[in-house]
Amino acid sequence: MPHAEYVPLRVFSCYTMLDGAIEPKAIAKQARKLGFPAVALTDRNGLYAAMAFSDACKGEGVQPIIGTMLCVARPGTIESRVPTLDWLSLYAQDERGYDNLCALVSEAHLGRPVELDAHVPLEALEGRTDGLLCLTAGGEGGLTRLLAEEQAGEAAAYLDRLQHLFPDRLYIELARRGDAVETAAEAALIDLAYVNDLPLVATNPSCFAEADFHDAHDAMLCIAHSSYVMSEDRKRSSPEAWIKPAPVMKADFADLPEAIANTLVVAQRCAVAAPKRKPILPSLAGDREGEARMLRETAREGLKHRLRRIAELEGRELAPGWDRPHHGDVAPDQVAPTPEELEKADDWTAIYWTRLDYELDIIIAMGFPGYFLIVADFIKWAKDHDIPVGPGRGSGAGSAVAWALTITDLDPIRLGLLFERFLNPERVSMPDFDIDFCETRRGEVIRYVQAKYGHDTVAQIITFGKLKARAVLKDTGRVLQMSYGQVDRLAKLVPNHPTDPWTLDRAINGVSELHQMYEREDDVRRLLDLAMKLEGLPRHSSTHAAGVVIGDRPLAQLVPLYRDPRSDMPVTQFDMKYVEGAGLVKFDFLGLKTLSVLRKAVDLLAKRNITIDLDGLAWDDEGVYALLQRGDTVGVFQLESEGMRRTLSAVRPSNFGDIIALVSLYRPGPMDNIPSFGARKNGREAVTYPHPLLEGILSETYGIFVYQEQVMQAAQILAGYSLGGADLLRRAMGKKVKAEMDAQRAIFVAGCAEHNAIPAAKANELFDLIDKFAGYGFNKSHAAAYALLAYQTAWLKAHYPHEFFAASMCFDLALTDKLAIFVDDMKRLNIPCLPADLNASEAEFDVQPHEDGFAVRYALGALKGVGERAMEQVVDERKAKGVFKSLDDFARRVDPRLLNKRQVETLAAAGAFDAMNDNRPGVHAAAETILATAQRIHAGRASGQGGLFGDGEASEPPIRLPSSATWTLAERINAEKEAFGFYFSAHPLDRYAHLAKVHAARPIAALGEVQIAEGARAGATIAALVEDARWRTSARGKRYMMATLSDASGQVVATCFEDMTAEALEEAARAGGCGLMQVELDRRAGEDTARVTVKTIQPFETLSNNARLVLTIWVDEVAAIEPLAGLLRHERGGRGRVRIVTPIDGGEAEVSLGEDFLIDGERVDAIRAIPGVREAELLAPKLQLAG
Repeated sequence: MPHAEYVPLRVFSCYTMLDGAIEPKAIAKQARKLGFPAVALTDRNGLYAAMAFSDACKGEGVQPIIGTMLCVARPGTIESRVPTLDWLSLYAQDERGYDNLCALVSEAHLGRPVELDAHVPLEALEGRTDGLLCLTAGGEGGLTRLLAEEQAGEAAAYLDRLQHLFPDRLYIELARRGDAVETAAEAALIDLAYVNDLPLVATNPSCFAEADFHDAHDAMLCIAHSSYVMSEDRKRSSPEAWIKPAPVMKADFADLPEAIANTLVVAQRCAVAAPKRKPILPSLAGDREGEARMLRETAREGLKHRLRRIAELEGRELAPGWDRPHHGDVAPDQVAPTPEELEKADDWTAIYWTRLDYELDIIIAMGFPGYFLIVADFIKWAKDHDIPVGPGRGSGAGSAVAWALTITDLDPIRLGLLFERFLNPERVSMPDFDIDFCETRRGEVIRYVQAKYGHDTVAQIITFGKLKARAVLKDTGRVLQMSYGQVDRLAKLVPNHPTDPWTLDRAINGVSELHQMYEREDDVRRLLDLAMKLEGLPRHSSTHAAGVVIGDRPLAQLVPLYRDPRSDMPVTQFDMKYVEGAGLVKFDFLGLKTLSVLRKAVDLLAKRNITIDLDGLAWDDEGVYALLQRGDTVGVFQLESEGMRRTLSAVRPSNFGDIIALVSLYRPGPMDNIPSFGARKNGREAVTYPHPLLEGILSETYGIFVYQEQVMQAAQILAGYSLGGADLLRRAMGKKVKAEMDAQRAIFVAGCAEHNAIPAAKANELFDLIDKFAGYGFNKSHAAAYALLAYQTAWLKAHYPHEFFAASMCFDLALTDKLAIFVDDMKRLNIPCLPADLNASEAEFDVQPHEDGFAVRYALGALKGVGERAMEQVVDERKAKGVFKSLDDFARRVDPRLLNKRQVETLAAAGAFDAMNDNRPGVHAAAETILATAQRIHAGRASGQGGLFGDGEASEPPIRLPSSATWTLAERINAEKEAFGFYFSAHPLDRYAHLAKVHAARPIAALGEVQIAEGARAGATIAALVEDARWRTSARGKRYMMATLSDASGQVVATCFEDMTAEALEEAARAGGCGLMQVELDRRAGEDTARVTVKTIQPFETLSNNARLVLTIWVDEVAAIEPLAGLLRHERGGRGRVRIVTPIDGGEAEVSLGEDFLIDGERVDAIRAIPGVREAELLAPKLQLAG
């Protein structure tokens, strides 16, 4: 097919964000469809899509032209506060030109003042134009704009400058799209071209592929500029901004055929794609031989340290020669022994040396010693500077070399972890360690890397936020000025499933209600049609959460860079996929909160002169497994969800391997095996194996395939695969490509016959079984690393719960829902949590002596809206000069600039002033007075008018609290709730706890743990306070209720469609009422979180009045009878029965006091507090709920 006689030279991809609207692949496809021999990419100040575009064009048989629209400051204006900015179209002719493009777009972002748009001075092009061809950028270029403004002299000078910069490589660009500047300047441009013997070239700046995309592009510009489609004064899309076919362009430029012909000339002169390179890394040892030698020596020294440590901790003997490479009787291929084989080995160190040398040989042969050395170096620096580092993450924990270098801290041989799962000698790909650092100090490690290798050789990696289904629907609805309620309702009809995201098209065809609205309502159809065209396009750029690249030279020489305003590091314009194609290697610096928690707990224990080594913990601690078997794992890494807590109680883990298995199994898919796993472990089900040969690898998981490593080992044992080949089999099973699977099946069946004489029918059966498990087998190396952190956090909770809770809460200061769960768990475990106190609390959570033991002291910085930094300064003042003796003393000493009225009120409501004055409502009401006093005192000090002898402060009248300020108990509780973000010392539900318990009411926080299949429903009972209830009207005009419900564990917003129940909710909200509710949980397709609907509510007052409660009181001393009778005398008029059990003559006697008492949980607590009362137990029969 003959190619078109025209090439588009000005195409903006979607990476000119919210302006261009074409994916790089779509540009290449459109070029092939229209017969263009080549097509140019010219994103503004960027080469973001250069590599993706190059790959796409190669796939379509089209020549890519790599260019950019570069913003340049006009000469003579660069010194002004806001220089005049123009554009130039630049194209790479060769690799030198591509390198210059990278340098120029990088400088546009990194070299300009942050308050200005990205640009370079025109002077910056001096010496950087080799290999670059320039077009004058049409109506956006300085030349055209000067001519349109009738500044002919300035235009001529500008052109001279461009000719100097681009000798024989400058083209006068003409565009005919109806733009006023282009139209006004065209004749003069043509004259200048002829006078200066410069070629003309025709372009049509294109932001979308087809003409019918114009309305969607117009809406996108409104999204970009926060305007409305119906607004008059806004930036508009040109209907000409599509990729026009050659015949249309030839017709547009029929009078200037050379301008069309020259597009082909430009294409011929610019035949370079974005280059791909092999991995580039800085060297720590000079050359590859030096790196190999350094790695081998460092790893061997590290292994000696590890072996010595094992011998010390486990009391194992070190035979002569243990500290140098020796392989003993270990076969070269025995690099992955089972833990049992390791335990029984006479020369156990030989197994480690064999594995180490095996891995070293592979790493060196594959050319990766430099990578291991770089990772080991920054991890060593972090550990040397007391920065917590994770034990490993991902498959890297399977490497003995990584363990020897202290990159990881899990013994891969002891745990049966496989190196080939990390680095496969039969499939060459870069190794990839994911390294966890303490969340609060991760940045220090990155700064070390910058300082070591050079700030211009280290960068973060770009990511792109896309216009996803719900978001693009809301954005488009806004610019169309549709009502928020209507658009929000439509958006909520689109299933939101992170692991299986739904497109709008899928939702329209898969959600009947949305489909009906699309078919029936014109405005909905218009909205969805526009949104579907924009869906998936990039909306903004950000940075990868952990990825950092390190080069051996300034990165702008290798990739284009940009500046993220939220970071002080440069960022690559290529995303993770393409930055690696450009030769840069990604290093992951992840922040893990759990490491920060562990370190904080260790530090808190050090304050009590207790030193612990979490890395040296034995894995057989009875306290840990007792805690796990109780499911007492709130706050325990990876094990804290309610579902996991139930699983732990059912399975009853008793060794470290069980924890690894549960971390792996508790996921959709393998979760179905948990009942069988638990039954086999606890002897309720026989342990069987798919084949006797598999017992050695499956015994640790009771005959069930759990790990990917087991799949690999099964292939090795049954069919003679190498572990590298077995990893290829595992990958093929994961991809389910039929041709690959057929080939692997044939290899497997033949191998089974050759190595173990297994018949073909049985071999095929085994292949199918392994294939099934390979689909959801988990990476054991990753699970083992997470299991270690789970064990360490569980150990802290089991042995030092106060420090465990305080440390955990320090890193959730702003997450009141999480803090509420911790406080509730402490109450359950009888661990005191003392309230916030300006004279005792730290800004963070702390552990303090209390009565005969210890307590967690609530953090001042965790109170809502007071500010951690402000509280740090208040605490510093207290530590420097002593406790605050009074409100007046507080006002004298605390800088009033630290606090505002709202903060003082919050501190008062929380009881933080109680040590100075326990009149909370009074202090709350006097907040303004306290601040005014502080401001007068500090203003006097600042002006030097505090009095010759300081009597100015002494004369300040004492702060008086308004006597009219009082709170009822309910008001006090609610004020405290506002301060803490949850009910801290009491909850309105507390008095009904006995009724909630008898009806098995679930905590609200636990509703999310109810297992519900997609599209299914489940019922639950909750006890809740109705905080708010408001009527709403659906899009179809039906009234329903939205109610905010809470208990001590958290809060949930529920709907109610039953009129009588809704009215009861409304009344409860008005009266601050609590009730027992039947709710329905509805998990819609594609949604992770179930919706809550209230079906019935029974007010607790009614239940209390109807309940026949029985209170039994055991007394040990007769002296308790009188105060007990005094208390009960005032509690008549109910339906509760009270009986007293008292000791008599070596036995017990029971006395019934009657059946007309008012009884609730609050009164029972008061009875328990009476000296001589041993216990008081309240029983209530389960009542039939109304409705």
